[in-house]
Amino acid sequence: MKIINIDDKYYPEKLKLINNPPNTIYVEGNIDILNNKAITVVGSRNMSEYGKNITNQIVKDLVKYNLNIVSGLALGIDSVAHNSCLENKGKTIAVIAGGFNHIFPPENIQLHNRIINSGGCIISEHAPDVIPKKAFFPMRNRIVSGLTDATLVIEATYRSGTSITAKYAKLQGKD
Repeated sequence: MKIINIDDKYYPEKLKLINNPPNTIYVEGNIDILNNKAITVVGSRNMSEYGKNITNQIVKDLVKYNLNIVSGLALGIDSVAHNSCLENKGKTIAVIAGGFNHIFPPENIQLHNRIINSGGCIISEHAPDVIPKKAFFPMRNRIVSGLTDATLVIEATYRSGTSITAKYAKLQGKD
């Protein structure tokens, strides 16, 4: 794990530009990809079969253009985006809402490990022992959109985490 402060040369440039950037981020994995071109891919936890299929196809195409895929390691579209990126030999970044010692959801611990072992990285603004809390998830979403050049919403319900990410992207001036 690496601890990166906002004035560190490894701190992502795009993240410095958002409103309320974290002063410190904790990173597991490949820090060299933090400033690469990237796109956020987010969507519903309760995805449709169409949402799953279109996410796989779009991510496969984005990886061909050497774009990193950024998402929130949640179940549903986030997991599909991360997995599709890995299957197509791309680099993915997952932003989590707690510390590294409390990966949530626990069903994605294997995905967490695959991301790191495949040259991607995991980011948190919380120290390793911090347990994820409900309030941390919307805060995490500003980082998910803040790391990228654009945000792609696959499926979302009204007042969902996905819609919060889209709102942050708009406020940050992202496509």
